[in-house]
Amino acid sequence: MNEIRLKIPAHADYVELVRLCLYGIASDMGFSLEAIDDMKVAAAEACNNAVLHANPQGETNFIDIVFEITEASLTIRVKDQGLSFDFQETLARETSLHNKAVNELQTSGLGLFLMQALMDDVTVLTENGTEVILTKHI
Repeated sequence: MNEIRLKIPAHADYVELVRLCLYGIASDMGFSLEAIDDMKVAAAEACNNAVLHANPQGETNFIDIVFEITEASLTIRVKDQGLSFDFQETLARETSLHNKAVNELQTSGLGLFLMQALMDDVTVLTENGTEVILTKHI
């Protein structure tokens, strides 16, 4: 397994850098353009969540991004040092969007569903900040 690591300021201006790196890595690995677009959207969502939650009390923190490359898959790990949340509780609260009116939907939590829809595996770890682990198989 090969790893490529990025450390970016927890600011929205730097999310595009992650998307560009992801594009280069995934295209070199032979992923389709559709799969690359899916990964870019999911990774941007994870990074945007980190930007929103990584800076408690106005501190300036960083987001760590690791691209783990194998012959069969690409894993993107996005970790912040912000306030953790209860992933299982959030997932249980938003278990289904079916049979809900538009005014019943909460925008918070929808990103998790988006990432799960676009990636093959999504794991969220919530100790010492939040780490989102996104995996796409070739």
